[in-house]
Amino acid sequence: MSELEGRRPLKVRSAGFAKSIAQWLGNKNITPNQISIFSVVFAALSAICLFALPYANGISLWLLPLAAALFIQCRLLCNLFDGMVAVEGGKGTAAGELFNDVPDRIADPLILIAAGYAVTAVDWAATLGWAAGLLAVLTAYVRTLSVSIGAPANFAGPMAKQHRMALLTAACIVTAIEPLLWTQTLTMLFTLIIIIVGCIITTIHRTLTAYQYLEESI
Repeated sequence: MSELEGRRPLKVRSAGFAKSIAQWLGNKNITPNQISIFSVVFAALSAICLFALPYANGISLWLLPLAAALFIQCRLLCNLFDGMVAVEGGKGTAAGELFNDVPDRIADPLILIAAGYAVTAVDWAATLGWAAGLLAVLTAYVRTLSVSIGAPANFAGPMAKQHRMALLTAACIVTAIEPLLWTQTLTMLFTLIIIIVGCIITTIHRTLTAYQYLEESI
């Protein structure tokens, strides 16, 4: 499988701003692997904001979830630009696939588990966070396992990485204004449930798709 075939299909790569930023990064002494590592840093910052939310008061009740949403998007931008600098910028390395995949397996659980601990509406939300983190890794495991045995890379949802992070970003923004509407973190609670169900469906879908492809190719 070529590097291009194994990339997540993203329309934003063709956007003018994305090309300009990727070109600027490519002209600097910055490697794609360094950008990948920074995605984990931003994920950790988002997780810290979410972990701190139950202990917040005053202005931090809305500042922390907004900061978490911002750091999630920064993490996704790193995921975007590491690949663009590597492929379009011609700065890929032999170990690029490791740096492309392993940081994501760390970043996803960090944010999702922290989201579980951010919920104060129920006592069992932390369990949801751990379940969401585990299932997020499982969706990626099925994809990489399928590729390793000859099936095409399958980035389909309904709860692929970009879907999970978009939903969590929206949940963080709503969480910031929840004290004005109802009990704070209720939105995060329902978001985690949606992510868990979506990841289960995604895992089954990717598994069946790979199975059908491999059986038909015999």
